[in-house]
Amino acid sequence: MHTCRKMDELETKGLWTECVISTALYHCISLNQILDIPAYIQTSRALMVSASLLGLPALALVLLAMPCVKLSQETEDTKHRRAVLGGLLILFISLCGLVSTVWFPIGVLHEDGLMSFGFSLYAGWVGSALCFFGSSVMICCSRGDGPSLNPENRYYYSKHSGVTNSNPPINSHAKSAHV
Repeated sequence: MHTCRKMDELETKGLWTECVISTALYHCISLNQILDIPAYIQTSRALMVSASLLGLPALALVLLAMPCVKLSQETEDTKHRRAVLGGLLILFISLCGLVSTVWFPIGVLHEDGLMSFGFSLYAGWVGSALCFFGSSVMICCSRGDGPSLNPENRYYYSKHSGVTNSNPPINSHAKSAHV
């Protein structure tokens, strides 16, 4: 183990490369050998790739669940299900990102000792937290209005006869006749 480090040299470590940066040198080594890298890097890579691949379908589901988008003969119930599924995918994406951005620095700390956090790690934490918050709002706020009420299931109150189950009298006037 190195007890002394050069002050003009900075080592950075990521999921895909390890770099040495100094005043006159910038040298990066790509981590191509999957079997040679530690398990925490392999797991973090898998989680980040999974989150990236699930991002597009989740975004498509959420966008198609917007009220301004109507696909052929879809009902509000299908929009509700689509929104909840998109929210659940985004929740899964946020958990993958959060586990990856927490597990990676812990593994590096145990392997190399001293380290400082970089901007990409902070961006991963903030992005995961925002995805978690957004997906929670999407799941909680996109619940349906309950079962739709059919006209025969509606109850009306009349001053003279109390609560009745019959439909109100149909107005035979055209809507354009009302002023």
